[in-house]
Parts: sequence; C-alpha cells; structure tokens
Amino acid sequence: MSVLCNFSLSPPPQTILTSSSPSLSSLNNYNHTSLKWPQKTLIGALTGVLSVGLLISSPSSPVLAQTSTLDQSPSSELCTDDKTQEIPDTAPDIVSNEEIVKEAWQIVNDSFIDSGRNRWSPETWLKKKEDILSTSIKTRSKAHDIITRMLASLGDPYTRYLSPPEFSKMGRYDMTGIGINLREVPGENGDVKLKVLGLILDGPAHSAGVRQGDEVLAVNGMDVRGKSSFEVSSLIQGPNETLVNIKVKHGNCGPVQSIEIQRQSIARSPVLYRLEKIDNGATSVGYIRLKEFNALAKKDLLTAMKRLQSSGASSFVLDLRDNRGGLVQAGVEIAKLFLNEGETVISTVGRDSLDERSIITDTRPLTTAPTIVLVNQNTASASEIVASALHDNCKAVLVGETTFGKGLIQSVYELRDGSGVVVTVGKYVTPNHKDINGNGIEPDFQSMPAWSEVSKRLSECSRSREG
Repeated sequence: MSVLCNFSLSPPPQTILTSSSPSLSSLNNYNHTSLKWPQKTLIGALTGVLSVGLLISSPSSPVLAQTSTLDQSPSSELCTDDKTQEIPDTAPDIVSNEEIVKEAWQIVNDSFIDSGRNRWSPETWLKKKEDILSTSIKTRSKAHDIITRMLASLGDPYTRYLSPPEFSKMGRYDMTGIGINLREVPGENGDVKLKVLGLILDGPAHSAGVRQGDEVLAVNGMDVRGKSSFEVSSLIQGPNETLVNIKVKHGNCGPVQSIEIQRQSIARSPVLYRLEKIDNGATSVGYIRLKEFNALAKKDLLTAMKRLQSSGASSFVLDLRDNRGGLVQAGVEIAKLFLNEGETVISTVGRDSLDERSIITDTRPLTTAPTIVLVNQNTASASEIVASALHDNCKAVLVGETTFGKGLIQSVYELRDGSGVVVTVGKYVTPNHKDINGNGIEPDFQSMPAWSEVSKRLSECSRSREG
C-alpha cells in the first residue's frame, strides 16, 4: 500500500509578500549554514528525517521522506528496555519468532543496497542468519531485539526496525504538530540523544525558540531520554491549538530551556514570494523562497510563479537554502514546472546498477525564463532533486554552497506480526548521472552573478547538450 498524507489546504496568498525573506541586493550577505513476501509494503520516499512522501510504484522510493529523510548523523541501535516483560508466543496461529527474523533477513537479502560502508555481502549476511537461527528464539521481544541488532550491524543510518506501534504510525507520520522532526543520535558516551534534525522555518517550534540540533529532554514533564523518535512524537502530537511543553538543551553545551508551544495541525504555506526591480527599475525579478516540500508546496509555488509572471517577472530566483526536503513527490512535481516534456527529473538505481529507472517530465514548462537556484549545505533530499533537475537540464544555475548530499532511497516493509523494517533499497542519480549521496551538488557560483552571466551560462549549457 502506498503512503498518502492528507492535509487541510489553506487558501493561496492574496498579495505578493514583501517580507520574511532577504532582498536580492542582500543575498550575498545571507549565510546559513522478487518475492511474494511481504504482503504489505509502504512504498514511500522516506527522507532522512522521516518525512513521508510518494515517489514511484515500486519497492524503491526514499523516505521520509522524509520524507523524506537529511542529517548525516548515523542512526543508533534502538534501545531495548531490560524490564520489558517477555511473553512467549502460545497461540498456534501466530507466526513464529524465527519466521519473523527470517522475514526481516530476507527483505534485506533481496533489496538492501550498501550506502558506502561496505559492511554487507551475500556471504556475511547468510552467515549472520545461520548464527542467529542456531539457537531458539523463545520470545517475540527477543526476536525484535535480534532484528534491531541485525539491521544495526549493516552500518546504514536509515535502515532500521519499527515496532508494531511505530509501523502503524508510519502511514500517517509527517510532522509532530509543532513543526519538527526528531531522530535518535548516538552520544559520545554510548548513550542515545533525541535531537531536532528537521525544523520548519517559522513553524510553531521554530517561532517558540527551538533550533536545529537541540536535544529534547522532556515532554510535558516526562523524561524522554532513551525513548524513540516515534514515541516522543506521539507525546508531542495533540489536538490543534492545544499547548505542549518541551524541555530542550540548545546545542551540545548550551542551556536547558522549557518551551511552551501551541500545536498546529494545518500545513502552513511554505512559499514566500515578491517582485523585485533591478537595473534602475528596468528589469523585474521574481523571488520565491520555498521553505519545505509539504502538501501545499506545488500549489502555492504555482500560484506565486503565475502572479509574478503576470506582474512582469522576466527571470526568477528560487531560494532552497535551508530547505531540508519533505515530500519527495512534491519536489518531483515542482521540478517538472521548469522542464520540457521528455526531460529527466531524476533517476533511481537499486542494487543492480544496470536497473536504472527515470522519472520523465510529461508536461510543458510553466516558464522558460532564466532562473537562479540558491543552495547551501542544508539544501537536502527533495531540494537536491529540484536543484539537480533544473541545473542538469540547463534551466537554472546554482548559486551558494555545496548541498547536503542525501540521495538514498528507503522502502518500508510490514512484517507478519505488524512490525516493520525500513531498508535502504536504492539511490538517486541526477539527469547527468551524478551520485548525490555523500557528495552533494556543487554550485556554479558562490555569489550572485549578473543576469547576463546567467543567460550566457544557460545558453552554453543548452548548446553543449544539443551537441
């Protein structure tokens, strides 16, 4: 089954916004840093920080989104509570503990792609199964613990086990209700810290003072250290406009602060836009800042571009700085707004490098105007899909810093006892066949070029492609 996210859509802005984003004149000063199993598969683009998206109808699309996915911090092995009551399975119709472990092992065996740590091989993986199943697995919790450790041994930050409650939440998991995404990060002393590694700019948490990298210590007075990101997200979620108190530690050595935040269930528009005059008013430039790829992204960006065009915009600046991704499908659809019919948005490659699948534009572009895409080191995942699609198809030049480099694809599979596993099954490749993951995308310019230089660079790029 596919992961679908439902949102209440807000109306598009009624006027061209003139605030909350830097002017074009000040941009250079802006600095941010083939099996019948399984019966159910969540086909989602799971970005590194757990933002659920939908990419293609096959077992290769990345997460959460988040979603997916977006930080470079490796995921830690999920903590297990030694006090958890171990209940042997007695019902004859329940799948055995050994079968659950075998099922998880088989998923990895048939679909996992090593993300570069070179810890996986068919031989070592087969040996691991033999070692694991050489002894009896008496309890279900023990089976789950074995799966957790088995997946952790792969050294992949995105491949992990999901408990039954966590899996059931995955289909509706996006943001917590206050605009953050959480991730377990290993600490220096072998402990696990729960950190904010996805944050909607100007969202409820951001406006209240929560920042990227903050460690979450408590929710409504409950100590959450040692809990998973899914558990803590459940504590943070609640009815719209109600309050939740979270205690955070700012940075590694910063102060501890209790912050009261009002939950918000309606997605905010991620688009800010305005018309700017340059060359003594002779030229109009449409500036669009896209904060994240949520359910409103394509609709609101489409509205912004149409209004800017009707106001005389002859060129565009698309600001993707600090946009760490979100719904991958939103990124794909936005890229198509700039591309010609038949041009490649992105390609995906699985374990077999010869099995490359491309997403092709099937519509005409909304604009052919010269475009600058602003990027930095926090431009990630879906943002990198858009940036590379426009750049490699000669529709835009990139300005700023090398992007983050999150180009892995995860699929989520349900095991027969209601738990699940998230497995890295592929990676993105740009239209020019460059591997995004761990490399990022290099900009064409570090500072804002003259528009004449932009037009020249795009013209040279087009001639080169035609040649």
